[in-house]
Amino acid sequence: MSRVAIVTGAARGVGAAVVRRLASEGWNVVALDVCADLPGVPYPLGTREQLRELAEQHPGAVREVVADVRDAAALAEAVRVAEDEFGGLDAAVGAAAVMAGGTPLWETPEAELDLLLDIDVRGVAHLARAAVPAMLRRPEPRSGRFVALASAAAHRGLYHLAGYNAAKHAVVGLVRGLATDLRGTGINATAVSPGSTRTDMLTATAGYYDLDDVEEFATHQVVERLLEPEEVAAAVCWLCDERASAITGTVVHADGGFTA
Repeated sequence: MSRVAIVTGAARGVGAAVVRRLASEGWNVVALDVCADLPGVPYPLGTREQLRELAEQHPGAVREVVADVRDAAALAEAVRVAEDEFGGLDAAVGAAAVMAGGTPLWETPEAELDLLLDIDVRGVAHLARAAVPAMLRRPEPRSGRFVALASAAAHRGLYHLAGYNAAKHAVVGLVRGLATDLRGTGINATAVSPGSTRTDMLTATAGYYDLDDVEEFATHQVVERLLEPEEVAAAVCWLCDERASAITGTVVHADGGFTA
């Protein structure tokens, strides 16, 4: 029987790469994205067309859902879709996030902090609160997986991005607490902290630093290049695998050596 996952932030970037890899490995996936630009986010987000195209690439295996991770009820409904259409839930991947910043913390607008915390942190918490009960409904012995996308920013201070630093650090703390809550259940909780990855979010970040070329971020990584979304997705999907049973309550640094 195919394993079933839900992935947020699925329309593009790392989220889309996770969906593609899981589907290619035989998973059924509920791919969720807000598919709309949001006030306070200074760059375009993924679109309905991108999400639809992703589902069409894997007919029958990927079910698209348009929803906002800030809406706990919408995430609960997406989990019900996984159970009703695919028979259950075995993994949840919280990849939905936004970037905002560009000023020192004492000049950061309250609305910007609210946005980062609501999407990047509460969005992960909403996913966990919806997905974990469904994974617990799987019969024992179970091998559920909860994986959240944190960031190298959770482990190193970044100039004029203190709010984003705080949000991603909170994701790591949330995962560690969740893993402890899940002790003995057969469900593991982990985080993946990517480094500079070739995504639209990285392009937006370059704008905060007046960089003409995102390739300048590569100098901060031991591998001396930007990462591709598929490389980060490989780490995420490995953690979703039943064989990753020893990994919980910790962070995998898929960061090209940024934090080395």
